[in-house]
Amino acid sequence: MLIELPKQVKQIIDTLQEHGYEAYAVGGCVRDAILGRIPQDWDITTSALPKQVKALFRRTVDTGIQHGTVTVLLDKTGFEVTTYRVDGKYEDGRHPTEVSFTASLTEDLKRRDFTINAMAYNETEGLVDMFHGAEDLRKGLIRCVGVAKERFSEDALRILRAFRFSAQLDFTIEEETLQAARILSETLKKISAERIYAELLKLLASEHPERLYSAYECGITQVILPEFDRMCKTPQHHPAHYATVGLHSLDAVCFAKRETEFAGCSGYSEEEFRYLRLAALFHDAGKPDCRNTDAAGVDHFYGHAEKGAELVKKILRRLKADNATIDTVVRLVRWHDYPFAAEERALRRAMHKIGADLFPLLFELRRADLAAHAEPYCTEGPEKLQKVWQVFSGIKSREECTSLKELAVNGSDLIAIGFEPGKQLGEVLSQLLMIVIEEPEKNKRETLLTEAAKLLK
Repeated sequence: MLIELPKQVKQIIDTLQEHGYEAYAVGGCVRDAILGRIPQDWDITTSALPKQVKALFRRTVDTGIQHGTVTVLLDKTGFEVTTYRVDGKYEDGRHPTEVSFTASLTEDLKRRDFTINAMAYNETEGLVDMFHGAEDLRKGLIRCVGVAKERFSEDALRILRAFRFSAQLDFTIEEETLQAARILSETLKKISAERIYAELLKLLASEHPERLYSAYECGITQVILPEFDRMCKTPQHHPAHYATVGLHSLDAVCFAKRETEFAGCSGYSEEEFRYLRLAALFHDAGKPDCRNTDAAGVDHFYGHAEKGAELVKKILRRLKADNATIDTVVRLVRWHDYPFAAEERALRRAMHKIGADLFPLLFELRRADLAAHAEPYCTEGPEKLQKVWQVFSGIKSREECTSLKELAVNGSDLIAIGFEPGKQLGEVLSQLLMIVIEEPEKNKRETLLTEAAKLLK
């Protein structure tokens, strides 16, 4: 098997080999290269000790030298070079108490998580694949190296990584590996919220985020995301729905796309797409607490958007999400069910109330939500939404004012004609904004100053 190595990776491997050391590209980069994907990072493993690696290259950084890792800098790009190692005991279910260096590539590969990540390659020896990772790639399998219970007992995060790789690669988790994940799911309590959140984001951003349901079936989400379990156990006896809250939400996640007309020609950024997928997952998180069944046996979920906004803030804070993510996702959940109308004045009022900046994401969230409904809601709803989007696009193209920062006058202008600084100033600006939202053509400095003068009198 031939893998085309980047010139810097080849240079590092060649340099180490020329000085009598073994060296290989290893792990995910080899896996991705075999799959025809572009590796995000190229990692190198070697028999050379860290100090020997440092002696061979002019620019290095001690990024994890206690664990044998040195970053070699070539052409302003960093490449991690790690000495073959054997891990000690994993007493905390996450990190080895100690590591020891070894001269054996086999021993180094034995400590890795999955067979598809335990392959090494260089141009001298070709592919080193003692655990049949290439075969598992062909079969589309996620399989632990060696005994699955041992690998998961060493590092519980590997359990969640199995489902994440399954989602990213569209692979099936091998049965022994799946059973071990189910048995050891409770050990995920040992893993930090930051690590859980990072894996969850990668799974949700994948081509197959529905694999989160497999994690639910294995008891994984009960440990890391119990709110999702409640959603999966909450039915929706309503003509608009065909599934539980959890399954509907996962369908909405799958329907939420990076490339849509709402995102513009360049599509959503990685950050925006993350907001969108998180909001799609949690948009109905408030429904379990708001479910009410009427006399006809039909379920209603009044107030679920506001309840969901409160709940998702708690969830994301628990997962240690950044403030920008929390703020945006909470706003999307709060407004996802807002009754938009394809009428200019009504939509300008909505833009002022919600914030026009949120609308491109909000429209895609609404489209994905509608697509996850039963007929005829999944077809009629998007048609109405498209009309609203056209009205919104017209308002934006005409640069009509929907916020104070777009108003043609500000506080200084009002003070200049006699207003006193203070609460009244803000109230007058708000009144002027309401005038402009109703009649956009009045957003002119002289016109608004005239209106303000009337209020002053």
